[in-house]
Amino acid sequence: MVAALVAAWLLLSAAACAQREQDFYDFKAVNIRGKLVSLEKYRGSPRSEAGVAFSGFTVSLVVNVASECGFTDQHYRALQQLQRDLGPHHFNVLAFPCNQFGQQEPDSNKEIESFARRTYSVSFPMFSKVAVTGTGAHPAFKYLIQTSGKEPTWNFWKYLVAPDGKVVGAWDPTVSVEEIRPQITALVRKLILKKREDL
Repeated sequence: MVAALVAAWLLLSAAACAQREQDFYDFKAVNIRGKLVSLEKYRGSPRSEAGVAFSGFTVSLVVNVASECGFTDQHYRALQQLQRDLGPHHFNVLAFPCNQFGQQEPDSNKEIESFARRTYSVSFPMFSKVAVTGTGAHPAFKYLIQTSGKEPTWNFWKYLVAPDGKVVGAWDPTVSVEEIRPQITALVRKLILKKREDL
């Protein structure tokens, strides 16, 4: 009886160890057009260049955006420039509209998307409006907060997520995209070098 219990416990322990630890890309979210998508899509997948397969993982900058904030113009312009310079094969901005801070994202998803595309020519992925803090926070943001130890207190919080889905940096809106660009670029460069080694 004791031997059977020990064997069962060992099997359960082995199974628990075999399970991969949860990361940001394990979650799902509804995109700005209402379609449920797995964030795994933004981790990347094996791609091929010139017929040679290599790991296509990407770096993500997750941001809670708002259309009527004092930080809107500066951040949207800088985020789109970052996407243009680094994305989409190695990097993506992932924008999550949120109306929790100062009611500065009051419009519908369709109006938010139209504003971002028309005003800033946004080409990065956008998601449906979510709560990013509190009990009703989107599970992906609960993960970001729990693992970074930093909770959004206003619009345009930025979380840098490595290809393994782990948070490697978090900044409030007073820290500009330009200030964190070197850290993002370094992570992307490291990823590109690793891909080249894998070729």
